[in-house]
Amino acid sequence: MTTGNELGLLRRHEIEQGIGVPDWGVGAYEALKQDMLGEESPFPCIFGVEGFRADTLCYSFIGEPTEEQALFQLRDQLIRYTEGYRQLGRNTSLVAFFQPMQEIQTMDQYERIFWDVIHFLHKHDPQAWPRQIPHDTGSHLWEFCFNGEPIFVVCNTPAHEIRKSRKSKTFMITFQPLWVFDELTGERGLRAVQAVRQRLASYDKVGAHPALGLYGEEDKLEWKQYFLKDDNSSPTQCPFHALHKEKKAEGKGA
Repeated sequence: MTTGNELGLLRRHEIEQGIGVPDWGVGAYEALKQDMLGEESPFPCIFGVEGFRADTLCYSFIGEPTEEQALFQLRDQLIRYTEGYRQLGRNTSLVAFFQPMQEIQTMDQYERIFWDVIHFLHKHDPQAWPRQIPHDTGSHLWEFCFNGEPIFVVCNTPAHEIRKSRKSKTFMITFQPLWVFDELTGERGLRAVQAVRQRLASYDKVGAHPALGLYGEEDKLEWKQYFLKDDNSSPTQCPFHALHKEKKAEGKGA
């Protein structure tokens, strides 16, 4: 896909000119735009809003997340993004919209598909796992990695209702390189978390999930923050780790 920008990925100004957007993607993007620019109830992720306004976010419109061809498309676009995202500045992410799936309706179904996507990317990762990131998902220093880059991942779905900050028009995954958080340490990091929590309190109809926190906090695990349900529960074990073991046992992945 040729879009004329330096990463070969869609940006806001191109989408709003109608470049490279499938019919189903128009509504998905417009719903995100409404969330990002809402003034009466500002979206909680301050940095995401700033990135949207500054046009430093990148976007992909992918097929259904259960189709292998679509997942390879996502893989290729994530490779391009991770190879050049630093030139966009700290407020950047790759937002992947997936074609709606009529038969998928429940939160549990979306959660399983999300972890299937993450496992697919891991299985087809072109680079080795970074040495500085532990493989153990039980470590507070674990983070999902792809193409040599640690990446914080957020999943939004149509099934979310009361946790509005995770609701979207279609299945959506945001990939946010850990590098963008490097300057959020000490007092600055604490102020950022407090600002986001204040917005969450008025935006969501459920209290802030207890798993939320900054990378590196000893009592927090990153994977628990990737897919937040409408309640404040968390899986008893990491789905990524469990799925990895399951696939190895089946002889379908390393």
